[in-house]
Amino acid sequence: MEEQFESYRNHLQALAYRMLGSLTEAEDAVQETWLRLHRSDRSEIENLGGWLTTVLSRICLDMLRSRKAKHEEFMNEALPEVFANSEDRYNPEQEALLAESVGLALLVVIDKLNPAERIAFVLHDIFAMPFNEIAPIVGKSELATRKLASRARQKVRGKEMSSQSDLDRQRILVDAFLTAAYAGDFDSLVAVLDPDVVLRDDRETGTRTETRGAMTLAKKVSGRAKAAQVAIVDGCIGAIAAPNGKLIYVIQFTIKDEKIAEVDLISNAARLGQLDLTILSD
Repeated sequence: MEEQFESYRNHLQALAYRMLGSLTEAEDAVQETWLRLHRSDRSEIENLGGWLTTVLSRICLDMLRSRKAKHEEFMNEALPEVFANSEDRYNPEQEALLAESVGLALLVVIDKLNPAERIAFVLHDIFAMPFNEIAPIVGKSELATRKLASRARQKVRGKEMSSQSDLDRQRILVDAFLTAAYAGDFDSLVAVLDPDVVLRDDRETGTRTETRGAMTLAKKVSGRAKAAQVAIVDGCIGAIAAPNGKLIYVIQFTIKDEKIAEVDLISNAARLGQLDLTILSD
């Protein structure tokens, strides 16, 4: 088990370093991960790499939250040469991963993120972990985790929140979508959708179903969405359906290149309770 752990050590150090921005803290997190592995029931661990990544991420999240609570400030340290010179300690895939420059500037920017945003951003955008695996780590739903990463991505790019001009552009597109859906205007619906758009809908089965492609989605929603009205959902333009004041569902949109690329329709009460909603006047 120790040999197996050592084969993952450099990957874990690189992951912890990106999350924490401190080599000393990263080494502490990796050591704590080893101690937890040593105390664990190894017969229950099916995927050691996944288990180590999850445990390390939770340790880093706790450390970030503790740091925030104590208002501590840490200096970013340079990536040590050992990460690039220990060829006998990691396989070629890990070597390729570690060969990518961390970038101190990126670490400085990431330091602006809150702990959960930072974990979601590092795991998904840097280490390509899927959101369904990140969600249990940060203690949120998959959709909420997607939003964490999205907000983090905006902050890293220097966009703390949607500007009024961004909201205005979003609203024009969402208004066009809802109007076309209500009127059953198939061509206008297709015109505002990305060709590879995906619709996620949790109403029919209790779990999310997916519809992909502009033509298929347009057929599905044409003549519908009659109860929906524009709203701000988690800081971006979305829509809600609340007939007689009862919230039935919320629609979140992801917009790329002036087209709607993702549509998330949420009706689950627990998920609805996690959203920040503001109704917009006409």
